[in-house]
Amino acid sequence: MRSHLCGEINEELEGQAVTLCGWVDRRRDLGGLIFIGLRDNAGIVQVVVEPESDAFADAERLRNEYCVRIKGTVRLRPESQWNESMATGKIELVAEEVELLNASEPLPLMMTDDDGEEIRLRYRYLDLRRPRMQHNMRIRSKLNQAIHKHLDGHGFSEFETPILTKATPEGARDYLVPSRVQAGQFYALPQSPQLFKQLLMMAGMDRYYQIARCFRDEDLRADRQPEFTQLDMEMSFVDESGVQTAAEDLVRAVFKDVLEVELPQPFPRMTWRDAMEKFGSDKPDLRYPMSLHSVDEHVRHLDFKVFSGPANNDEQRVAVLRVPGGAQFSRKQIDEYTAFVARYGARGLAWIKVNDLDAGIAGLQSPVAKFLDDTAWNGIAEVTGVQTGDLLFFGAGDWLMTSTFMGHLLVRCGENLELAKEGWEPLWVTDFPMFEWDEDSSRFMAMHHPFTAPQSDSAEELKTNAANALSRGYDIVLNGAEIGGGSIRIHKPEMQQAVFELLGIGEQEAEAKFGFLLDALKYGCPPHGGIAFGLDRVAALMAGEPSIRDVIAFPKTTTAQCPLTDAPSPIADSQLTELHIGVVAKPESEST
Repeated sequence: MRSHLCGEINEELEGQAVTLCGWVDRRRDLGGLIFIGLRDNAGIVQVVVEPESDAFADAERLRNEYCVRIKGTVRLRPESQWNESMATGKIELVAEEVELLNASEPLPLMMTDDDGEEIRLRYRYLDLRRPRMQHNMRIRSKLNQAIHKHLDGHGFSEFETPILTKATPEGARDYLVPSRVQAGQFYALPQSPQLFKQLLMMAGMDRYYQIARCFRDEDLRADRQPEFTQLDMEMSFVDESGVQTAAEDLVRAVFKDVLEVELPQPFPRMTWRDAMEKFGSDKPDLRYPMSLHSVDEHVRHLDFKVFSGPANNDEQRVAVLRVPGGAQFSRKQIDEYTAFVARYGARGLAWIKVNDLDAGIAGLQSPVAKFLDDTAWNGIAEVTGVQTGDLLFFGAGDWLMTSTFMGHLLVRCGENLELAKEGWEPLWVTDFPMFEWDEDSSRFMAMHHPFTAPQSDSAEELKTNAANALSRGYDIVLNGAEIGGGSIRIHKPEMQQAVFELLGIGEQEAEAKFGFLLDALKYGCPPHGGIAFGLDRVAALMAGEPSIRDVIAFPKTTTAQCPLTDAPSPIADSQLTELHIGVVAKPESEST
C-alpha cells in the first residue's frame, strides 16, 4: 500500500513519486492551500494539497486521526521554510491523490501530556499513537533486541520456564490460578523464574537467560506493576566477579546499541554499609554532589543530649548533610524538610546556616549553635567541607533509621536545587546483610531471597552469627534506581536447610514447598549465581520517563486495574462452579 514511511522522506527523494500511509496529525486549511501533517511510526511529514489538484476535495474532508493513503511528489521547501526540528523539515509532499482509509470519530482525549492517566489508559491505543509514546516503545524494542544480540553472542542459551507453577514465598503475595481438573488445588504465577533457573544450572545448561514475565500481588508505585518483565540470567562455576563482569558487559553493550552511550569500565563498587553510611540508601544516586557525614567523634563530649546520646551509642549515629547554597532556605522551607523526614521516622531535624565561615560559631545561624563549642564546630566544618552560604542538616538516632531519612533528605534537596549532573552513574552495591530482623513476626527475613548464599563458610558458622552475617548478594544501581539484583546461590543442601531454619521455615514446610530444590541439591549441584534486571525500569531510564507505565504498552493503574479492558472483572457462576470456587461477599465495613 505504501512505498515509504513518513519519517524516511528527505531531500534525496526530491522529484520522486511516493505513496505514504498514516494518520492526520494536524490539518490546516489556508483557503488556497491545505497542509496536512501525516504521521506514522517513523515520523511526520508535511503534505501540501494545492487547489487545482484532484485531491483537494478529498483533503477538505479530512480531520485529525483520519487514517489515509496519499500519493504525491517530493518537493524541496524554500530554505526560509526549513523546519530544523523535524527530520523531514526540508521537504514536503505535493499530494496528487488522497484516499480515505478510515474516518475517526471526535477524539475522547487531547492526545497530549495534559491528558490524565486514567483517560490515557482507557484509550491506550490512541495514546500510543503519540510520538512520545512511539519513541518509548521503540526504545523498549531496541533494548530487547540488544539483549538478545549480546547474550546470544556470549555463550548464553535462552530457555523458557513455567508460568503455571507452585506457590513459594518470595516476599510478596502470589497470584493464584485455580485448577479445574484438581479440585481445590492452585497454581501460582511466578514472582520470578528463580528456582527453575537454578534447576537449569543443576541440569548442566551452564549459561541461561530469559526475558521473563513475572507477577507479584503487591502495593503499586510508579516503578511497580502487578505483572512486569525482567531479564533473568544464571551462570555455573562462577563467583561474584564472574557474574558482575558478564552483567556489566551486557549493560555497556545495551547502552551503546540503544542510546550510543559509553558507560565506564569497570563500574565502581560500594558495600551496603558504606552506601547507607554515606548516602542513606542502598541505591545511591551518584549524580548528586552531596553525601552524609558521621560526626559522632566531634559531638560526643557535648552536654547537648540530642547529639551526645546517639554519638556515644554504637547502634546509633549523628549524621550531617551539607547542602551547597542552602543558607538561602527560608524558615518555612526548613520546616517543610523537617515534615518531609518525619515520614521516614525522624523525630526532628537540626540545622545550621553558615553565614560566615571565618567567624567560627559567631558566624552561624541556628537554634543549636549555642550547644556547640569550638572543638565540635571545627570538627564538623572539617569533615563536611562546609563553606559560607551553605546549610547543614543534622539527623540523630538509630543508625539505620537516621541513615535512611537523611538519605531521603539528600535526594529531596538535590532534586529541589537541581544539583544532579548530566549523564549516567552506574554502581555495584555489595556485601548486603544476609538477614533483617522483623519485629512483627520476631524472626529473621531474607534481605534478598532464601536461596542467596552467605559469606559464612559453614552452616554452623552462619547459625552462630546470623544477625551479623553478610550475603553474597549484589545490586546494580543506575542514577539512583536499582535496575538489577542477584547473588551467588546456595549449592549445598545443608546450607540451604540452615537458611530455611533461620528464616523460620521448618523441615516439613521446606519439604512441602521446596522439596524438589532440596532433592536437586543432592546430585552434584555446581556453584552458580546470577542476576535479574527489571527491564521496565531500564527502559524508563533510557526513555527519560519517571514512571514505568509509560514504557509498558498496556499497563495497570496504581490500583492494579486495566481501564482499557476493565480487568479484573466478575466471573460467571457457571465458570466458578467448574473451577470449584465460591465467592464470599465482602463485609459492609470493608466495602467503603
